[in-house]
Amino acid sequence: MKRILLLAMFLGFTVPGTAADWPQFRGPNGASVSDEKDLPTTWNKTEGHRWKTALPARGVSGPVVVGNTIYLTASSGKKDDRLHVLAYNFKTGELLWHRQFAATGGTNCHPMTCMAAPTPVADETGVYALFATGDLAAFDADGTLRWYRSLVGDYPTITNQVGMASSPILADGKLIVPMDNAGESFLAAIDTKTGTNLWKTDRLREINWVTPVTRSVDGRTPEILFPGRDGLSAYDAATGKRVWQLKGLGGDIPTPTVSNGLVYTPSRGLVAMKIEGGQGTEVWKSAKLSSGMSSPVIYDGIVYAASGAGVVNAADAKTGKSLWEERYGQKDKASASPVAGDGKVYVFAEKGLTTVFKAGRTAEILSTNDIGEEILGTPAVSGGAIIIRTDKTLFCIGK
Repeated sequence: MKRILLLAMFLGFTVPGTAADWPQFRGPNGASVSDEKDLPTTWNKTEGHRWKTALPARGVSGPVVVGNTIYLTASSGKKDDRLHVLAYNFKTGELLWHRQFAATGGTNCHPMTCMAAPTPVADETGVYALFATGDLAAFDADGTLRWYRSLVGDYPTITNQVGMASSPILADGKLIVPMDNAGESFLAAIDTKTGTNLWKTDRLREINWVTPVTRSVDGRTPEILFPGRDGLSAYDAATGKRVWQLKGLGGDIPTPTVSNGLVYTPSRGLVAMKIEGGQGTEVWKSAKLSSGMSSPVIYDGIVYAASGAGVVNAADAKTGKSLWEERYGQKDKASASPVAGDGKVYVFAEKGLTTVFKAGRTAEILSTNDIGEEILGTPAVSGGAIIIRTDKTLFCIGK
């Protein structure tokens, strides 16, 4: 392996698995934590960037990064029915390719969101993009369409209503698509090569914006954890069979996190559960760790939750004991989820102000950085940089 790494350094390419990819919503397994070092602390609208580039359309999805490519989705048009998938060079910000297609599902939604709300998921072969219209497309890394599906065409009762936002993930070599809505609701595993169903499991017909996460149990096929209005459910990634359900842990918008052997589920605050044999034991719960539309992050033994009231609450991840609270933003709130790495926790307020906290058991603000544009999508962290998508611009923030 050492010889391969040396050869890779000599030839200037990356060995698979060594790059700090951010391939899905909230990064690896949706934890919102990066191992990157030397992450930036200060910037503004004009300084502290490696590059920035204007975006052709709006989106509230987050960017994802695999290798040297950033993938992004957007939507446009009078009816918000023009769907975009874009790829950018991570090092330079150059647009590599841009694909567009027409929506097949409804586009009614709350004015805060749009059809480019679900964050795409990517791997070394390319990107998989799901839109709130139920349109699902897979592209090679060079932008060639691999396959496309209209989920509304397949399942006509799917309804968008106020705007869907659950993001797809990759698990057990399959594309996992969450589709909770007021119509036919399901969790499906899609063949990444053909776009066909491998399994499809019915879900409660209720609106839900949560993104699933995975949990590995004793090296077995991972479980897919997906909260909904009827509780937290776990599905076998190989078969789609529901293997357990914990009622009372309802889903809405924030996403669970698996860390420290516990499952942290946002549910009227935050609940930490130890799950063994399909049975859940509550370790602690805290109403104070409510996080509004963003998802809490667990980093170095501490939970950080950015509330909708403009306050960050920090608590011990093992006990739930409150450690500190501190304001962020300027009479603002966060829709993007916080991200953590390099001893820092980044909280992104909707109006464009990022507050950088020093990670730790006492409150310390390292900096506040106003980018001057709306931030709704959760940023990505890769290559020593933070990639922020605003309503108008894609920024690569870093030294």
